[in-house]
Amino acid sequence: MTNIILCGGSGTRLWPLSRTLMPKQFLKLFNNKSLFQLTIERNSILCNNQLIVSNKEQYFLALDQIEEDLKYNIKNTNFLLEPVGRNTAPAIALACLALDKEEVVFVTPSDHLIKNVEQYKKTIKKAEQLARENYLVTFGIEPSEPNIGYGYIEAKIENDVSNYCDVIKFHEKPDIKTAEKYLQQNSTNIQLPTTHYFWNSGMFIFKAGIFLDELKKYSPEIYKAALKAFKNAKKDNIIRINYDDMMDIPDNSIDYAVMEKSKIVKVIPSDFKWNDVGSFDSLVSEIDNKIDKVEIDSKDNFYYCENSNKVIAAIGLENFVIIDTNDALLITKKGQTQKVKNIVNQLKTTHNTLLTTHSIVHRPWGTFETLIEDKGYRIKRIIVKPGKRLSLQKHFHRSEHWIVVSGTAKVQVGSQEYLVRPNESTYIKMGEIHRLSNPGKIPVVLIEVQVGEYTGEDDIVRIEDDFKRD
Repeated sequence: MTNIILCGGSGTRLWPLSRTLMPKQFLKLFNNKSLFQLTIERNSILCNNQLIVSNKEQYFLALDQIEEDLKYNIKNTNFLLEPVGRNTAPAIALACLALDKEEVVFVTPSDHLIKNVEQYKKTIKKAEQLARENYLVTFGIEPSEPNIGYGYIEAKIENDVSNYCDVIKFHEKPDIKTAEKYLQQNSTNIQLPTTHYFWNSGMFIFKAGIFLDELKKYSPEIYKAALKAFKNAKKDNIIRINYDDMMDIPDNSIDYAVMEKSKIVKVIPSDFKWNDVGSFDSLVSEIDNKIDKVEIDSKDNFYYCENSNKVIAAIGLENFVIIDTNDALLITKKGQTQKVKNIVNQLKTTHNTLLTTHSIVHRPWGTFETLIEDKGYRIKRIIVKPGKRLSLQKHFHRSEHWIVVSGTAKVQVGSQEYLVRPNESTYIKMGEIHRLSNPGKIPVVLIEVQVGEYTGEDDIVRIEDDFKRD
């Protein structure tokens, strides 16, 4: 069985913790592990292979988190890179086109938190058997509250709630009155056969070929465009989809494109603990955030501070969520954290960079952090991983001073190469071709001072790059 891991996401629902280039699945909030790592960890028990569908901007981040612990390197790990997201139906279609038609695939998001792993394994095994009988199988989570952040599956229960069920209808995220109605019907409809409402988990199991057949039948325009995109894709160790081909695929979810129309869909009632961590309200219930705080006349608040040395003091606050990062502060009441997406929409026109990156930015060679930025200059801390190097590049609008703090850097300027050790520095003139490398076994840490009329990240002309970036 192959685990297709959907690893996209725009990073909006947990802003300012998550950003476009660091969405929630990569945040290490759970005992220094990310939701992405936890997904691979539990599913590697069930699957021999994994195919990770990601956008090209997050590929190296995903690769880094896999390589952090060798136990995540299950038998075969492959990537399919999308230049732009077109929703779940195209992503799953492209992944299935890369596999044998008889291969059973387990499609999972990369950003869900699941507990009761033993019960989870039993449920997946039950679904796998159904998939081998040529059904499309999804998982319905028994609702514990009238949650308006989840879609719902209406199912027909013939025997008992532990068996698989026929799907009657998929329902979009409801308002609170409708969600309460669903749960009330669950508690009052006890005589079989009956209908039952489950949370829609967004996880699926089926044969790759069966899904493609159903996609072709019910959403032929998606199937045709995805097939064309896959045939034109660059295929070496990584499948890279062409931008124009990707844009030609209609944007649609698997629910709309296939699951709501197919006649061979089954839902497995699932009682393992599941959380899509889709808001700060759901995150608060899952992490024990130990923080240095002083409260007066305050209770039931959740604080998260990116700077572990900062003390938080609160007076007269109750049921607040306060998220403090180096470049943004979010203050909201519990129960209203779903509205963060509305804040994000407003910021798109006024502070768009706050939606894209943190002050710490991850690159395939390491990280950089902006310490100070003002008109005419910018100061950054750069960390280069052992054995990695930046692209051979030049800048048109800035000069750079590098001061090495730790490790030994190898510097190339034009045709000249030399080493720069701790407490030594070098200078790169505007327009000079240069490269920074770490030939050692420990990270190189340096301070970079950029001076010039423009210090934006797009003032980079890459001449040669180990990571094949544009």
